[in-house]
Amino acid sequence: MEITYKLDTTPEVELIIDLYNSSGINRPTKDKDRIAKMFAHSNLIVTAWDNDKLVGIARSLTDFSYCCYLSDIAVRQEYKSAGIGKQLIALTKEKIGEQTMLLLLSAPAAMNYYPKLNFEKVENGFIIKRMR
Repeated sequence: MEITYKLDTTPEVELIIDLYNSSGINRPTKDKDRIAKMFAHSNLIVTAWDNDKLVGIARSLTDFSYCCYLSDIAVRQEYKSAGIGKQLIALTKEKIGEQTMLLLLSAPAAMNYYPKLNFEKVENGFIIKRMR
């Protein structure tokens, strides 16, 4: 298996939804227009491909100089533990540069994953949750 990574390529919405459903990430995959809008307004997308099959994606919003919010990181279930998530994050970090902070919100099940990739847990954050 040879995985190819692409920067700034937005896959078709159907491929993204299929990947999200396979990965187990909690996203509004029944709302195709909302998924399309999420990607239309993101400015850093890194994808992982096994030939023509989308197997991983990292979606971020960034100013490329101070901060980057890594909103989605998803890997197809059967490709997990192959280092794809780690590489998606590494390519995101490479693209934003050393002076840009990388921030994310973790799903409870992934809280032990991110420290392995040199993420530091922070206690100084706040959130206003979405209504739907």
